[in-house]
Amino acid sequence: MLDETAAWLTAAGVRQWPQRFAADWVTPSVERGETWLVRSGGRTAGTVTLDWSDPLWSDLPGRAGYVHRMAVRRWAAGTGHAILAWAAGQARTRDAAALRLDCVAGNPRLRAYYEAAGFHHRGDVEIGGAPGQRTGATRTLVSRYELRV
Repeated sequence: MLDETAAWLTAAGVRQWPQRFAADWVTPSVERGETWLVRSGGRTAGTVTLDWSDPLWSDLPGRAGYVHRMAVRRWAAGTGHAILAWAAGQARTRDAAALRLDCVAGNPRLRAYYEAAGFHHRGDVEIGGAPGQRTGATRTLVSRYELRV
């Protein structure tokens, strides 16, 4: 599903994710029970990883949940809002003060989506790696967003 969404983004001219997600990128979060599949009408509609730490946010205090690799199949458009609401509820259940996420700074449509969902921009930071990665020689500017829960 991640590769399917990455291909759709690339075709739309959005450089948010790599063209393919290597298994070693995704498997650890699946094994830790942090990756979820979203079902609708008996079909897989989306996926999201929700974890409880992210070094990208080490400069800001407070317990938070971190949304990564959220993807929704085209036929299930609109499901992203339900996924974010679920993630916010999970963060509250764990006594977190916030739900946090990031996206490529050069993606105004996605940034507007998160802002419309109630997330507040918490600054831009440069990371190592291509979009969707956190290591490598390439540098990418990402925008951080936070929702108080």
